[in-house]
Amino acid sequence: MDESNCSETKVLDEIKEEEEDEDLQNLLVPDVQNLPITPPSAVESNFATFFAIDFMKPAHDQYVYRHANGLCVIGLAPSHVAIKDEGGITAVDFNVGKSDRSEMKVTGKRKKNAQHFESNTALCKISTKNDTYIVRCCVKGSLLEVNQQLIKQPELLNVSADREGYIAIIMPKPADWLKVKASLVSLQEYKKLKEVS
Repeated sequence: MDESNCSETKVLDEIKEEEEDEDLQNLLVPDVQNLPITPPSAVESNFATFFAIDFMKPAHDQYVYRHANGLCVIGLAPSHVAIKDEGGITAVDFNVGKSDRSEMKVTGKRKKNAQHFESNTALCKISTKNDTYIVRCCVKGSLLEVNQQLIKQPELLNVSADREGYIAIIMPKPADWLKVKASLVSLQEYKKLKEVS
């Protein structure tokens, strides 16, 4: 009697172990049919994407990629009026206001010398064949870096505005971010809004 109970318990344990192994296998090795055709990009997997629609002027749309560490990457949305302008963007100038943003240098862990900007502060001027546009911070915070590449290669804004053509990196305070976030729209909302117009 004891032997039969013991062997039944062993069999049940083996079955349970096999099921656990199968569950673990399913978790670790996804079903190939359920995988996307292309894997998500680094931006899609590491950043939450938001958009500032008509920021201070109609069709001045900008994106804000927010990383989990709080940093925000600012750039021109595909629907920005300058990107749609015939001939595209021909020049980028970070010399706006009282200082040249491209000469700013931050140092150390605490980002010493970082300039603190309001959301409506000008970051740079972008020029097309026909017009000049001001790009603004759209997030209140410390300016950590501007994209120096854009000075020599403004065409990056035409071909890769959402990647290499970013404008700047800003570090907002958590409380400031919560205020700004309320005024931004998500990627899904942005797509819906831009399909309609």
